[in-house]
Amino acid sequence: MLSFYVALSIALLVVDVRFRTLEVLRQGLSMFTHPVQHLAHFPAQFLDNAGSYFATLTRLQDENAELKRARLENVATLLRSQQIEVENQRLRKLLGVKERQQVSGQVAQILYSARDPYARRVVIDKGQQDKVVAGQPVIDDAGIVGQVTRVFPFVAEVTLITDKEQAVPVQVVRTGLRSVVFGLGSGQLELRFVPANADIQNGDVLVTSGLDGIFPPGFPVAKVVHIESDTAYSFARIFCVPLAGVEHFSEVMVLDPRPPVVLPEELASEATGKDGKASARSGQAKKKRLKRD
Repeated sequence: MLSFYVALSIALLVVDVRFRTLEVLRQGLSMFTHPVQHLAHFPAQFLDNAGSYFATLTRLQDENAELKRARLENVATLLRSQQIEVENQRLRKLLGVKERQQVSGQVAQILYSARDPYARRVVIDKGQQDKVVAGQPVIDDAGIVGQVTRVFPFVAEVTLITDKEQAVPVQVVRTGLRSVVFGLGSGQLELRFVPANADIQNGDVLVTSGLDGIFPPGFPVAKVVHIESDTAYSFARIFCVPLAGVEHFSEVMVLDPRPPVVLPEELASEATGKDGKASARSGQAKKKRLKRD
């Protein structure tokens, strides 16, 4: 009898493998066995969920207590900062200094990195439908991340400041020295066009100067970490690391484009005159070439 059942089992296995005759039966049985399996795993899942719930609750309580303590510790500094801001506004009005431009933007999520291994670019979940345009600055909670370079209907591509093709005009906070920082493609930056005898030190913080008309002034960009100064060369090699989380996936903010700078009437007329003279010279040159031909 045992041999019969063994032979029958082997025959059913062979038939099922070759002709898939028991596939429908197997699917039907899975509909009944799935609830049983779910019930069998329920106690273990319940214990795991209960443990994670209490662990999460304890962690949240600790974080809440820590945040309350930090808020109480920083309340004096916050009140002092508010007072200084009010005094600053009053003094700027007394001196007739123009107020700094207020920045605004929209939060975006970094989806993934670009497929090009030699470029430092990321793709965000905002595009043309969100009124994102090429050239908009991108920041996070620590500083400048990059700049929007390509826009699609639902996503946009952001070139990070560490990319080899990216350059940002910056200013040294300590000395006010202005220069341009370039990406090296390796997660670092290089501050170029700085004289070898310039007053710059390791740890100096670089912020945007705003001279390019793209990045608002005063946003943190990088920190100096290494200086190679040789009197045989005119410029020093200054390496920096970005302050923003450019190599980490997180949420960022896409700032609204800066309004175009309106030139005074004297400068505008002078620029128009130069353009007119240049076009006239080019027209005369074309006529001379036509006569020669």
